[in-house]
Amino acid sequence: MKSGRRLTFIIPLLAQFLCISFLGSQILLAADTPASKAKTPKASGGQLFLRDHWTMQTSAKVVAKGEVVASRGFIPKGWHDVTVPTTVVAALVKDKTLPDPFFAMNLRQFAGVTYPIGGNFSNLPMEPGSPYAVSWWYRKEFTAPASYAGRTSWLKFNGINYRANIWLNGKQIATSNDVTGAWRTYELNVTKALKPGVENVLAVQVFAPTENDLAITFVDWNPAPPDKNMGLWGDVYLTTSGPVAVRYPTVVSKLNLPTNDSAQLTVAAQLKNGTDRSVTGKLRGQIENVAFEQEVELAPNESKDVTFAPDQFPQLTFSNPRLWWPAQMGKPNLYPLSMTFELNGMVSDHSQTEFGIRQVTSEVNATGGRAFHINGKNILIRGGGWTPDMMLRENSQRLHDEFRYVRDMGLNTVRLEGKLETQEFFDLADHEGVLVMAGWCCCDFWERWSRWKPEDFEIAQQSLRDQMYRLRSHPSLVMWLNGSDNPPPPDVEQMYLDIETKLLWPNPVVSSATGKPTTITGDSGVKMTGPYEYVAPSYWVKDTPQGQPNRKQCNPGGCGGAYGFNTETSMGPAVPPIDSIRAMVGKDHLWPIDDVWNYHAGGGEFKTIQVFSDALANRYGKSDNVEDFAEKSQLQTYEGVRAMYEAYSRNKYESTGVIQWMLNNAWPSMIWHLYDYYLRPGGGYFGAKRAMEALHPIYGYDDRSIWVVSSQYEDAKGLKLTTKIYNLDMTEKFSHEDSLDAAADSTTKVLALPDLQGLSPVYFVVLRISDSAGKQVGSNFYWLSTKPETLDWAKSNWWTTPTDSFADYSVLSQLPKVKLKVTTRTERKGEESIAHVTVENPDKNLAFFVRLKLNKSANGEEILPIIWEDNYISLLPGEKRELTGTYRTTELGTSKPVVKVSGWNVE
Repeated sequence: MKSGRRLTFIIPLLAQFLCISFLGSQILLAADTPASKAKTPKASGGQLFLRDHWTMQTSAKVVAKGEVVASRGFIPKGWHDVTVPTTVVAALVKDKTLPDPFFAMNLRQFAGVTYPIGGNFSNLPMEPGSPYAVSWWYRKEFTAPASYAGRTSWLKFNGINYRANIWLNGKQIATSNDVTGAWRTYELNVTKALKPGVENVLAVQVFAPTENDLAITFVDWNPAPPDKNMGLWGDVYLTTSGPVAVRYPTVVSKLNLPTNDSAQLTVAAQLKNGTDRSVTGKLRGQIENVAFEQEVELAPNESKDVTFAPDQFPQLTFSNPRLWWPAQMGKPNLYPLSMTFELNGMVSDHSQTEFGIRQVTSEVNATGGRAFHINGKNILIRGGGWTPDMMLRENSQRLHDEFRYVRDMGLNTVRLEGKLETQEFFDLADHEGVLVMAGWCCCDFWERWSRWKPEDFEIAQQSLRDQMYRLRSHPSLVMWLNGSDNPPPPDVEQMYLDIETKLLWPNPVVSSATGKPTTITGDSGVKMTGPYEYVAPSYWVKDTPQGQPNRKQCNPGGCGGAYGFNTETSMGPAVPPIDSIRAMVGKDHLWPIDDVWNYHAGGGEFKTIQVFSDALANRYGKSDNVEDFAEKSQLQTYEGVRAMYEAYSRNKYESTGVIQWMLNNAWPSMIWHLYDYYLRPGGGYFGAKRAMEALHPIYGYDDRSIWVVSSQYEDAKGLKLTTKIYNLDMTEKFSHEDSLDAAADSTTKVLALPDLQGLSPVYFVVLRISDSAGKQVGSNFYWLSTKPETLDWAKSNWWTTPTDSFADYSVLSQLPKVKLKVTTRTERKGEESIAHVTVENPDKNLAFFVRLKLNKSANGEEILPIIWEDNYISLLPGEKRELTGTYRTTELGTSKPVVKVSGWNVE
């Protein structure tokens, strides 16, 4: 968890015999462990993680029973050495039993990969001969600290896919009847089976999900590994407590809106009695200098939710609280929460967590869109769809890097469709002020309700309970979706709502990601109408609630234009820069586009990038090599992503939210991302970043008007907007200045461009905003065609609206070559280095779509990840800009960084 604040722990005198808790888990204060051949795990953040020195093997090669595998005498000869968490295939890739599945079409060579290319493997049975159709064993030898003696010991599994039998020291402690469900968590009381101070053996027999299980799917985003991600995909760890453990502390805030001068807090936690006897004790809580307590009685082995309500505990009404805000709106302030359960004056367990005081409200507005408010203020949700790695591999540094990209682009939300992330993910979202839109997934057994058996209802209930418990305390959670492509039927929806209410879920609940109403909750206020395939930039503003002549009816909620809340949509493929294409398909498949390229597209309707490629050829001219195709792709993606976000921003709050499908990829992909799997930002990244600057001028593709959008939450007075139009040869055709004020969170139409004679076939609109001191605070650069771009509305469907007549940008190839002046310097700040690059265009012609790239040496690899202040820029004659690129110094090693500058017409 990233925080510069120190957490203060209240440690009683008996701390040497007890343990305290951090984020709901225990920090060992004593670990006098005798020497043992087994590896002693180390405590990390309070939990005794069992991560290293596991072994793994297919049951096809293991004849021993579970009680034998989990005994000290068993020798795992020939087993794979693995680190947990890991799925089976991820472990086999890591130890090089299997080749890199992400390169070219290697994955198709894996045993068990027999499903059709582009098919959804989660809905298909494994072949009987698949190596993953049988169970796999995970085995771990470890020494439990001697300090565990006399205490209640708990063994936690944060993710098992899909069924498991579990043994500890030769004793079965859970069966596959009990351990079933990919999105459940399991905490087992292992006090009687664990042996403190000596070697222990844990064995887990894992079974893959079937096509009729509530498992994990990547839908049509990417292929699936042949094991269906079977294995221990979440952390495994031990904790201890006294007789009673404290779990899942949370705080629910109710503000005095709109003044926010007070907040009523409801505090809750789960208590777990780990003994066979009744106990009575005190649950105490403290928030800074505010304390509260109540007596609680627990039956043998009972788990009970305990609540402190502000009407019973008036000290839980806070005056002038420090509010948690998304980063776009303010500071994500957090408070510490300490909770302790005491028995007979002794601490049984102690929890130390953080929470944010904030309130999320939502309603369906007059135009039918679901509007969201944080602490009483409107917010336009602008986000992207998140995916974990295809093999569910965790990487803390990469996680931080991706959140930094999210913040750098100006996104305020990420959406999790079914793939519910780690504790670190949500802690990071809390601290970074990034909203999270979470819920169940589509397109597999999760939405096959008519086929559910009684045990499936139970698994779904337990899965939701586990996720509500662990997510409810995070201020970053903005909503929960009970369905994705479809709302659940009435009985399932009511089942879900009852659980959410009982467990004090504090945020809006939406029935699904679609516009389909339900009999229980009515209109969802959101739409999932696409598009997902390439559409022209004008689509987003020309598709209006009133519709288009001859347009076929789209999904309920309308089509994908910039109105309402679009839960997933995009302008289509996102072909990455050339270096990523080389890494993805290999030198033998670079050009022309072939089956290897298409394998790295999607599934279903998205098995090729043909629609995007045809548009690219029609709009920018045909490519005869991969470098040209990659460069033009960045141009078209920049243009398309920018147009989508700008349209939704311009139309707020007739538009209330948009989620780009997607933010990132689970593997190297040609479609649906704002930065690629290699963390290389391309055209789409910088198109999004440009669209979401705080004070932003916008060109309207529908009416040729110029708008100014403020996405900041303070007024900006004394602004000046300069609008210029240039021909291809840089002849100025129009110039206008407007003085204006931009109110907080506003959108304003400033002027309509006049009809101009004598425009070149491609011309440029240059927009710049300066503040009262003359400093530039917003800008935009458009390339436009005099040839109208029209859409074939009659052929619209759920994934695209075809282009009937394309804009013509082919004359851009006639731009004269320019030679730029480039100077660089580098400074180091802590663990980061910053490259300052000054780029000047001394020519009389435009320098178009200039890309800066920082390499590790003259012929070295690109430094990634990197935060460029701006990129893919265009420079007018005589214009000079200084741009910064920030990166981790360790990425450079001993090399000297070299800046590479390229561009559409740059020598």
